[in-house]
Amino acid sequence: MFSMTGYGRGEYSGGGLEVTAEIKTVNNRYLDISVKCPKIFNASEEIIRALIREKLTRGHADVYISYTDKRERAKTLYLDINAARAYVESAKTIKTEFPHLQDDFTVSSLMRMNDVLRQEDNYTADDELISALKTALGSALDKLNSMRETEGRKLADDMSARVDTIEKLVNGVRERAPLVAEEYKNRLQEKLKLYTESVNPDEGRLLTEVAIFADKSNIDEELTRLYSHISQFREIAKERLVGRKLDFLVQEFNRESNTICSKSNDIPITKLGLQLKNEIEKIREQVQNVE
Repeated sequence: MFSMTGYGRGEYSGGGLEVTAEIKTVNNRYLDISVKCPKIFNASEEIIRALIREKLTRGHADVYISYTDKRERAKTLYLDINAARAYVESAKTIKTEFPHLQDDFTVSSLMRMNDVLRQEDNYTADDELISALKTALGSALDKLNSMRETEGRKLADDMSARVDTIEKLVNGVRERAPLVAEEYKNRLQEKLKLYTESVNPDEGRLLTEVAIFADKSNIDEELTRLYSHISQFREIAKERLVGRKLDFLVQEFNRESNTICSKSNDIPITKLGLQLKNEIEKIREQVQNVE
């Protein structure tokens, strides 16, 4: 089991390259990836996303990439001949209009113009840089998953303890349920005696009334399904990616506990049902943190 919350940092250093990758994840129903990196990696963003999708299935991931390139490589210069021609023509015009001014316009001064001659930037990562990126990001993801797995074990232990509590509450409801109809019959008999002291009540009618009440308040099916859900929860919790399955199962837990509370017509069972709902809600909150 993995938590959806974690952090990982990976680094690569070698051959004049230094690449750092950081990834931070938080809860999200689906996988949502946000990548912040230098422009040189823009064309490689899908590579970054593909690596993350191999390791994550749910959650919001913020990814930060930084790099330093100290490799010795030949510089490429870009000459804008049109800009140079415009400067030269302008210089000639000025010289004609102001012949008394000293002319210090040279090739060297023309080359110093920013828009005439500039170093050409490489905005595409080469294979060596992409390989370094993959190494750094892979290390960050491994550390992230290690943290998420550790946190996931804690979540699993907490939910397992709560499922044990739920089972005890369900056992309490099961023990109490058979007494509900009998107590209803006794209360009904007491009321009949109180209001019809001189009349013998119809025992058959009384039993029919009790049978109708017992049928309406019967929760055997709900208890059976709850025991089934408890068993399924424990089996699913042993798997690695369980978030969506447990999310659905918790909804089913809630459905059965709501039905028990509405059908019971019994204060002790209602109290147990409310405790049951409280534990289920705590599990639901934890499931939101699970991948």
